[in-house]
Amino acid sequence: MGGSGGYAERAVVDAGGLVEVPDSLDLDSAVALMADGRTAVMLIRAAGLRGGERVLVEAAAGGVGTLLVQLARAAGARVVAAAGGRRKVELVRELGAEVTVDYRESGWTEYVREAVGGVDVVFDGVGGAIGRSAFDLLDRGGRMVVFGLASGTWTDVSDETAADRAVTLVRPRPTPEELREFVETALAEAAAGRLRPVIGQRFPLERAADAHAAIQSRSTIGKTLLEVR
Repeated sequence: MGGSGGYAERAVVDAGGLVEVPDSLDLDSAVALMADGRTAVMLIRAAGLRGGERVLVEAAAGGVGTLLVQLARAAGARVVAAAGGRRKVELVRELGAEVTVDYRESGWTEYVREAVGGVDVVFDGVGGAIGRSAFDLLDRGGRMVVFGLASGTWTDVSDETAADRAVTLVRPRPTPEELREFVETALAEAAAGRLRPVIGQRFPLERAADAHAAIQSRSTIGKTLLEVR
């Protein structure tokens, strides 16, 4: 769609922009991984995860978050998953997170400290107050991978503040070629059974506005799909 997005039963696209779906992967899963899988693979690589590191995933029950939990576990990390509400917390626990917290509850950062001490890596897709609290959990020498602002604002951490804590702020800037490779990697991992997209809800195409409203209310889990037939 040329980067602008759009909804239709059919679309004309440049053949060079097409990605082949592995035979063993259903189309629904491939669609769910097209953007979120690409993003999750990109973030994991940008973080340079090492086995045994403690990783905090914000919005862990979302489309990207559920994939980050799985990929971080596969990399040998100890995963701390933060999500909003009991249903979402239960989901990320089922995905294999070692520690799960509800960031709507006061004192969630203290619970994380009791469980694992500080953390080495934060995947910050929420921003705002949650992102700032997550930053404060980082030990010296940690990395904060910044990629989203689900709260409506970016995390308020300056480069100088991060430097004072010896924390590296990572903001991935991939090339188009790298993005394509990330998509292909996500699809291959799913086809091999090592990565499972969570499709939490589906809407018919004519109810696209309802799908947007559900996402905006932050009541959804995993990926939201529109069905065209």
